[in-house]
Amino acid sequence: MAKYITKRVLRSLITMFFIITILFALLRMMPVEGYFESYDKMSATQIQVKLNSLGLTDPLPKQLFRFYRQLLHGDLGQSNVYRKGVAITAIIAEKAPISIAMGLTAMAISMAVGLPLGILMARSTRTRWKIGDKLGTVFIVLIQAMPAAVYHILIQFIGSQTHVGRDVLGLTMLFDMENWHSYILPIFSLSIGNIAYYAMWLRRYMVDEANKDYIRLARAKGVPSGAISRRHIFRNAFVPMVQYIPNSILFTLMGSLYVESLYSVPGMGGLLVTAIKRQDNTLVQALVLLYAVISILGLLFGDILMGIMDPRISLAKKEGSR
Repeated sequence: MAKYITKRVLRSLITMFFIITILFALLRMMPVEGYFESYDKMSATQIQVKLNSLGLTDPLPKQLFRFYRQLLHGDLGQSNVYRKGVAITAIIAEKAPISIAMGLTAMAISMAVGLPLGILMARSTRTRWKIGDKLGTVFIVLIQAMPAAVYHILIQFIGSQTHVGRDVLGLTMLFDMENWHSYILPIFSLSIGNIAYYAMWLRRYMVDEANKDYIRLARAKGVPSGAISRRHIFRNAFVPMVQYIPNSILFTLMGSLYVESLYSVPGMGGLLVTAIKRQDNTLVQALVLLYAVISILGLLFGDILMGIMDPRISLAKKEGSR
């Protein structure tokens, strides 16, 4: 296990290095307007002086080396447009708690609803009418086939514009940190996609496990169906899903780009959209880098967790890694 973890960490660090280098180089090719708050009002001399002070006129390797040195000290730079002169780490520290609170709640709901739904669907496939499986399949197909933007807008409209949602439940279209009702629709929007995702894959893996020889043998020996489902089918079916859970948790914690923008949630997702619109190159660079690191860490933790959950997987061999 230690050898495998070391190998995966080194591979992840190399991947991060290439991503950071390519991202840094691409952003240096963007127009310099994103480094100035009032570019149109500045003279050519003022622009050149500002570029020199930021080190943007230095050779690219020198800029990259300086950037890596700042990263090692936890310095992501300062915002040039969104909040001029404010450290990006301070901006993220202000925005992240909101996304983390909503993300943790959404993930808890997703797992609390999605996993039992997948189990119900898998068990229903062995009944005569398969009602649970059919109803669950309809829900999954609707969520998976429909663009996320469409059902997010439908959720917002039904929740905030109908009599039941607006007057009875007190739901609102715009987010307000002081009103707990305003958390309901964004959290539900964040969780519904993962509910369908977990239910779909758990149902598939459980059906596959239920058709294997060792399950047939257990049934032939008279082992109760509940014990078979709980101790064998669910346990073995859950292992392949484990590798995706850390990645989905990390991304949900950092907020959804569309959902937070839709409800005007002052979190991480809306921050990236705002930074792109306002062409704050330094802030965009830091946020894209952060999301890339999150993605890599999610894959790394997922592989490690899968090996811990299933000792049958030989992580030291080539076939044990992805």
